Amino acid sequence: MSITMYQASVPTFVRMLDNLLVILDKAQAHAEAKNINESIFVNARLAPDMFPLSKQIQIATDMVKGCGARLAEIDVPSYEDNEATFAELNARIAKTKAFLQTLTAEQIDGSEARDITVKFGSRSFNFLGQTYLLDFVIPNFHFHLTCTYAILRHNGVDIGKMDYIGSY
Repeated sequence: MSITMYQASVPTFVRMLDNLLVILDKAQAHAEAKNINESIFVNARLAPDMFPLSKQIQIATDMVKGCGARLAEIDVPSYEDNEATFAELNARIAKTKAFLQTLTAEQIDGSEARDITVKFGSRSFNFLGQTYLLDFVIPNFHFHLTCTYAILRHNGVDIGKMDYIGSY
């Protein structure tokens, strides 16, 4: 049996966003328990030239909402990218998850050969749907989720691998 474009995208994205919500809840609880201002975590980075945690989450959610919309051939939702608290980041993740859950298999399946163009500033990237999903979105999504995890773990939040991959 083959896996469909929908199966390879939306359910996996939603699951990982759920895991991200759990991780952020643990980070918030850690900040409260240790009396650390949450902005320390939201603005934390692993290296000076690296994006902070807030931007990691913004990019991760942008990746999957953009992917779902492009594969379904609908407009990509636009977010302001102004989250500065755990509550605002949680709301962004929840909004992304809710959007993804509106997408159906009928909208996405069959998009393997669909032409996809993604613009970043003045640059454009052209993909076929399957390449876009498997070789661009999924690696980028997991990269930014992993960065989020690493930033929080580096800053003392008690999270582990099972928080990242979730329970089965």
